[in-house]
Amino acid sequence: MISTKYFDHTILNADATEQDVLKICEEAKKYDFASVCVNQYYTSFVAKQLQDSDVKVCTVVGFPLGQSDTRVKVFETKTAIEDGAQEIDMVINVGALKDKKYDFIRNEIKALKNACGNDVILKVIIETCLLTDDEKVMACKLSKEAGADFVKTSTGFSKAGAKTPDVKLMRETVGQDMGVKASGGIHSEAEALSMIEAGASRLGTSATLTIIGK
Repeated sequence: MISTKYFDHTILNADATEQDVLKICEEAKKYDFASVCVNQYYTSFVAKQLQDSDVKVCTVVGFPLGQSDTRVKVFETKTAIEDGAQEIDMVINVGALKDKKYDFIRNEIKALKNACGNDVILKVIIETCLLTDDEKVMACKLSKEAGADFVKTSTGFSKAGAKTPDVKLMRETVGQDMGVKASGGIHSEAEALSMIEAGASRLGTSATLTIIGK
């Protein structure tokens, strides 16, 4: 059985209600997942629900397109942390990466990591389905250079989600001292296990209960 601490129990759909988010929080506490991952609006609500547990509060930033101004992403990050976020999942500016604006990408990630400090985990969503293998490698290298804690495959809101070969490539690129999160389209235990075997140290999914057989 897969350890429940692999899972970021996720609810990011636009029509998620407070009752929906509460249900996710209760499930996360019951099964001791790593975190509950939500949009900014629900950060303080989730922090309150999880305050007596070791389940972390994870908030997405620059989601899902990644093309907010860096100053906006930094503000989002600081606000999320003030509201109780312990992990931040940021989306890179994919267009800037494709334009080879590597200093911009590195500096943006660094700015968000500075906002996070040492106590808040920063995961960098590179949106693998929009990148070539060379671009995936570059995005991972830039994330590592900037001091991020994780690289993450996908938002789950683009053309495709996590793919095992991408997870393997990401793990090979960042080495063993950085996290790799596979997210998007993981719906079964077999899919989850394939991601872990490829090198994923965290899984983001809304199908968590199905995967663990509950």
